[in-house]
Amino acid sequence: MKVTLTDKKKHKPDFSNLGFGKYMSDHLLVMDFKDGAWTDPEIVPYDTFKIDPATQILHYGQGIFEGLKAYKKADSGEITLFRPRDNLLRMNSSADRLCMPRLDVDKTLNAMYELVKLESDWIPTLPGTSLYIRPAMFCNDVFLGVKPGSSYKFFIAVCPVGAYYAGGMTPTRIFIEDFYVRSSIGGTGAAKCMGNYAASLIGQEKAHKLGFDQALWLDAQEKRYIEEVGSMNIFFVFGDTVVTPELTGSILPGITRDSALKILSADGYKVLDRRVSVEEPLAAQSGGTLGEMFGTGTAAVVSPVGEFAYKDGSYTVGDGKMGRITQYLYDKLTGIQTGRIRDPFGWVVKIG
Repeated sequence: MKVTLTDKKKHKPDFSNLGFGKYMSDHLLVMDFKDGAWTDPEIVPYDTFKIDPATQILHYGQGIFEGLKAYKKADSGEITLFRPRDNLLRMNSSADRLCMPRLDVDKTLNAMYELVKLESDWIPTLPGTSLYIRPAMFCNDVFLGVKPGSSYKFFIAVCPVGAYYAGGMTPTRIFIEDFYVRSSIGGTGAAKCMGNYAASLIGQEKAHKLGFDQALWLDAQEKRYIEEVGSMNIFFVFGDTVVTPELTGSILPGITRDSALKILSADGYKVLDRRVSVEEPLAAQSGGTLGEMFGTGTAAVVSPVGEFAYKDGSYTVGDGKMGRITQYLYDKLTGIQTGRIRDPFGWVVKIG
């Protein structure tokens, strides 16, 4: 693989005060799709892309992306990634939905590993930190017309990150959006495409103006069934059962969601994925059986929810603090990801 090193290395940020997604590393991985095939991957200095004003992505949104993380042990320097193949498999599913070319998963994975190893000095080792990996693909045809493109740009950027939410593990406050919708069955909700996140911004802004951290979306048809938060899949603990909305085609099949289900099931918890009406957590909170609520996602990992609002009512979850199952899942999942706990699932990939 061709590697062109930068002669202008960036000043690294304070790894103890990273925030999320602010500091890009020194290099990118890039590939181009043209004449019906992908070029070989190449690592180049991080720089801007030159885009014609008529480039299709700017007008019709034919673009997809993924997000995953790498970790480095402070003592040994060992570098690991969490479920990278699953991210690229999901990216291919998103590509299918948006009429975009599939990636060669093995070839792309090996190129990704080389980029991460090259940027290993950018991997923070403090608790709660990691290297965020952002693969993305967009149509770069120069043409004003609505049709699938014939040329595409794929790239991977990496950046050191801390907690996704400014409050860290402080329970978040969620607003249930009952007017706007994010996606519908038959739409692009199950794909990680750029337009889904643009569609979610108005709910997020509405939530922020009302003093909440995120919006929780309902189904588009009845506006009754709970789907997901803009950045997380959602879970409820009803009594002794952990419940998450089932994948109906309008919800992103989260890799962290799948990891949570597998961990909790393997460790003896009763876990269900099924439709959840908005009335159910209201009734459970009123009846004292809504013990916990949390979200899962690559960026947030596991985020406790301490309060949610729906219409004119506001409801505290449990005692408003992180619950026992949420804490257990967070500790177990992050323990596996960082190598503190044995990985019985084969999710962790060591690359150096």
